[in-house]
Amino acid sequence: MQLRPPSLNLPTTGRGPKVPTLVGVDIEPGHVAIAEVASAGAARVKRAAIAPLDAHVVRDGEVADPEALAAVLREIWASHKGLPKKVRVGVANQRIVVRVLDLPPIAEGKELDAAVRFSAQEALPMPLESAVIDYVPVGEVETEDGPKKRVVLVAARRDMVEQILQAAGMAGLRVEGLDLAAFGMARALRHADDPDQLLLAVGGLTNLALIRGGVCTFTRVTGGGIEAMAVDLAERMALTLDHARAWLRHVGLTTPVEQIEGDRDIIAAARYVLSEGVRRLALETRQSLDFQRVQSPGDAPIDHVVVTGPALQIEGFSATLEHELGMAVVPRAIDVADDLQGIDPADVTVAAGLALGEARA
Repeated sequence: MQLRPPSLNLPTTGRGPKVPTLVGVDIEPGHVAIAEVASAGAARVKRAAIAPLDAHVVRDGEVADPEALAAVLREIWASHKGLPKKVRVGVANQRIVVRVLDLPPIAEGKELDAAVRFSAQEALPMPLESAVIDYVPVGEVETEDGPKKRVVLVAARRDMVEQILQAAGMAGLRVEGLDLAAFGMARALRHADDPDQLLLAVGGLTNLALIRGGVCTFTRVTGGGIEAMAVDLAERMALTLDHARAWLRHVGLTTPVEQIEGDRDIIAAARYVLSEGVRRLALETRQSLDFQRVQSPGDAPIDHVVVTGPALQIEGFSATLEHELGMAVVPRAIDVADDLQGIDPADVTVAAGLALGEARA
């Protein structure tokens, strides 16, 4: 069985020809990350940037203020001369639906398109007329009913897509494709020797992807990322969001609180928020694994979790998550080609994976 990692282009205003260079754009609550990737040989990040977003700009993974996002994107491109304006944007929120469909082994083309749309009417919890959908065939599989063509179907609500396109257009960018952020994460972190993986990107939100046979078969997005923890701390201690984010990084999860310099009340609150946040993340991860275990009882058990994202900047995050989960946690990030001027590669790993997706005509 030969399967390949999915790369989708949720239809936008049209699809252009294949392009040699794309910039991946990862938009999350609290920040936007971009990465330009050199894909000759081993994929490596050439240039990257991260810019903070005000709390109102992206909510629960959806763009709420396209004009404010466009202004931030314009600033990024203005400060990085020569950065390609052809981009591939990741989408990740709770209103995106991923389904794995096993269809009759028909050839790709109009017949497969029709079969997917017919099956999508029953598989998706939204009317097709209000959704933007795309799919990718990932190979043929043997089932109890004989050989089937397996496809990964993704659907996003049209209004959510339009907000992203509006922001990108106002920033002067050309969107070559919208891709599921989980697929970008899978492309950036996949290992040929490890076809079954559980991946977590923890940043402005938490993006979970279950990889089976090299294919992302299940995704889940929750708001319980570092940004939600920063918002919690800011509200508890009457801090700005920037100060709350800084306090979380300052306090971390392993240094004894009596050894940390600063306001004792804020230190105690930050440690509590971080500890509870990791505990909730571990609970949600276990629930996702339990759900998949019930759905596919014959699958091999997952014995480790690969983690990337801004959460890795929090001291002790991986170790604490490992303790709460009761399984190994492996921090990982994409390779970088040059000095990223202080940017942690884990912060732009999802953006880099999006850039690796080939735009299709």
